[in-house]
Order: sequence, then C-alpha cells, then structure tokens
Amino acid sequence: MNWNAIVKELNLSPTVLLLLSGAFAYLCGCFNGAVIVSKYILRDDVRTHGSGNAGLTNFFRTFGGALTLVVILLDVVKAIVAVLASVWIIDSFLGPESALIAKYWAGLACLLGHMFPCMFDFKGGKGILSGGTIAIMIDWRLALLVWGGFILLVALTRYVSLGSVYAAGAFPFGTWFLVSREPAVVALSVVLGALIIWKHKENIKRLLKGKENKLSFHKKS
Repeated sequence: MNWNAIVKELNLSPTVLLLLSGAFAYLCGCFNGAVIVSKYILRDDVRTHGSGNAGLTNFFRTFGGALTLVVILLDVVKAIVAVLASVWIIDSFLGPESALIAKYWAGLACLLGHMFPCMFDFKGGKGILSGGTIAIMIDWRLALLVWGGFILLVALTRYVSLGSVYAAGAFPFGTWFLVSREPAVVALSVVLGALIIWKHKENIKRLLKGKENKLSFHKKS
C-alpha cells in the first residue's frame, strides 16, 4: 500500500485535518486514568471522594497504593499517543513544518478530553499530569521550566495546586520565550494554560484563604 499516494489522493483541507486530529486527541484525553482505575478496578469512583475531582492528587489522597502508578501511566500514555498521532496525521498532509502547531493543537484537545470526558459525564480532572507530558513532547526546555518550578513549589509548600497554577502560567510564557512566537502557537498555549488555571479556581480561592489542603501520604485503608 502506497501511503503517500493515498494521502495525495485524499487532498484533505487543513481545517479537516485539524478537526480529525483534534477529535482523536480529545478521545484519547477522555481515557481518564483516575476514573478508569477507581471505577472499574476498585469499584469506587474517585469523584465521590475528597474534592470530587477525577485527578491524580485526589486519587492518591483517597486510595494511595501502587494503583496510583497505573493512573500516572494511563494519563501519560494518552497524552503521548494524542500528540504523536496528531503530528503524524498533519505531517502526512501538510509537511513537517506543521509539527509544532500539531503538538499544541493535540495537547489542547487532549486536555479538553481529560477535563470534560464524554464517556464519564464530562466530569474529569484538571490536566496537570497530561499537560506536563505535553510540555515534554513539545520542547525539553519548556518541560524543564514547567516541571522544575512545579516540583520546587510542591516540595517547599506541599501545595500541589500552587505548583499546578505556576506550571499553567509558565506554559505560555515558556512557549513565547523558548519555543515559538508564531501567533497561532502562542494563542493555543495561552488557552491551554488558562484552562488549567480555570480548573483550579476553587483551589486558588482556598489558597488565598489559607484553607487549601497540603499533599499528604495518607492511604485509604
């Protein structure tokens, strides 16, 4: 089978390509690790505990244990698959110069799936782990800026939400200064970072009031 001939024959428009790759990335994002493990393995939906969030932090606080690693693996792998597939689809039709925009576009779509999964009543997580994986897929310097500050803040304060808000804010700035100043790329990075901050709005309120929960290593019995 001559893939290049098939690609040329299809002659899809950039808009269609973006929609196709975005739809696939969104569906990848819908495979929420915390919900899948808690609901189908532990038979105890994580969204009925703690903050009600379907994310890694709430899962760890509620259940702990080795299954936390499974949640991490699922959320990392889905982001990798979403980005690689999007780059492959768009690169095949538009060429390698479109790879960067494909990564940001897929990253945003994957995060939307993680935050608002259609298969789980649109109640998902806040996107930090998947977002951090996307940063790694885009540029190691961006990943260093995002992850370095996140780890430092969490280590010093034990506030995961504080590190998360920093990472979300650093993402568009890192994109501008380290990756690209192309308007479409910067715009996608701003939307991506803003979404994560918006998902942490309640955490921000609690941080300002001094009522935010710190990271603990409590494990549910």
